[in-house]
Amino acid sequence: MDIAELQLVAFIPARGGSERIPQKAIKPMAGKPMIAWTIEACKKSKYISRTFVSTEDNEIKKVAFEYGAEVI
Repeated sequence: MDIAELQLVAFIPARGGSERIPQKAIKPMAGKPMIAWTIEACKKSKYISRTFVSTEDNEIKKVAFEYGAEVI
């Protein structure tokens, strides 16, 4: 089977309750939330068909949706 035939997914865990830096995933880095960089890289990949973010935090969910990820 050729890799182009595979349906690969990306799974990004993003906890909101970090003790040292709460909501670290949505802290700005170079003009956008940190998690946005990861989501955009997954979306640009020719190998990844779907990008999922797993989180319990409503703000992280909102940002993940905004950048095109599916949230579970």
